[in-house]
Amino acid sequence: MDTAETIVRALGAAGLALALAEAGWGAAQGMRRPPGRASGAAGRIGALGAYLVSGGPYLAVCILLWHRLPVTLPESVRAVDLAVGTLLGAVGLFFYLWGRFALADMYNVSSSLGSELYSSHRLVTSGPYRFVRHPMYFGILVGALGALLVYRTWTTVFVIAALPGAVFKARREDRLLAAEFGKTYDAYRRRTPGFVPRIRIGASARGTSVEEGRGRDGS
Repeated sequence: MDTAETIVRALGAAGLALALAEAGWGAAQGMRRPPGRASGAAGRIGALGAYLVSGGPYLAVCILLWHRLPVTLPESVRAVDLAVGTLLGAVGLFFYLWGRFALADMYNVSSSLGSELYSSHRLVTSGPYRFVRHPMYFGILVGALGALLVYRTWTTVFVIAALPGAVFKARREDRLLAAEFGKTYDAYRRRTPGFVPRIRIGASARGTSVEEGRGRDGS
């Protein structure tokens, strides 16, 4: 079981590195585009500046708290814990990257301090945004739960405890997008849930979307 946990944890770290690399690449590309409507501190120091100001302390706390929880699990429980955590982590990473690639050049970082659109912003109408308005945040939520089961550190507890901040960011982004796109976004918001996809039997899911951290997300 120790070997299996080591392998899964290494794969999880690689997945996190990939997600961060994609977010960083998107942010770098976004710096080349003229900024548009913004909210909060992003209107004064830009989306990336606001993200770094809020994300720096968050990252520091994550590093300081990287210690194992004082929990000892029986072998059978560890096996179930690892299997469920791996599944949740894979699903979370999939949704995060799916949302990131669907946004393409409309991606921009977002933080609790503010969000920013581009001057010629457009709604994204493909990929996971057909089903939920915030698939990247959904991916982070599911992935964080998986990480708690796989790594069992104080950092993963902290990340989950901080997840209500994602709801705050999502609502801020919804208001910003509604201000930019008016009735088009209002109609989209009414028919598309924020985080958890609706299960529809015998009907196709159609929708219009936007971005996540999204210049409208990632962490």
